[in-house]
Amino acid sequence: MERDAGGTRMRLSLIPLEVQPDWRCQQMITRTGGCLCGALRYEVSGEPLRVGLCHCADCRKESGSSFVTFAVWPTRAFKSSGEVKIFAGRGFCPDCGSRLFNPGEEETEIRVGSLDDAPAALNPQYEIWVVRRESWLPPLPVPQYPGDRSSG
Repeated sequence: MERDAGGTRMRLSLIPLEVQPDWRCQQMITRTGGCLCGALRYEVSGEPLRVGLCHCADCRKESGSSFVTFAVWPTRAFKSSGEVKIFAGRGFCPDCGSRLFNPGEEETEIRVGSLDDAPAALNPQYEIWVVRRESWLPPLPVPQYPGDRSSG
């Protein structure tokens, strides 16, 4: 028992509260990736702003695949080591030619396949350039854009 300022007895009760994790206290996720030969490495911190799947002609040509999965992080969360060759805004390893990222002033787009451990949690949240999607490839259950995201 406690007494208040007037000397009256008060009963204090503790009420259990459910504690919610504070995102500021959680450990920052860091992912690493790099090129095929290992000369160019990078790391990104935190979660991506968005994850997409692209069927555009440029992505198809440069990857040799029917589509590319990419994740976008704030550029401040990205850092690389090793020499980078930039061609048409795209970052390549000058030794093995691996295409890894599009560095930008505010955002950097990273090829999910270039991550060391491509996590299953990086699922596409939308598809772009679906007018070029192969007819044998079914659409994902996410928003579809005929061109880039502004074409919706």
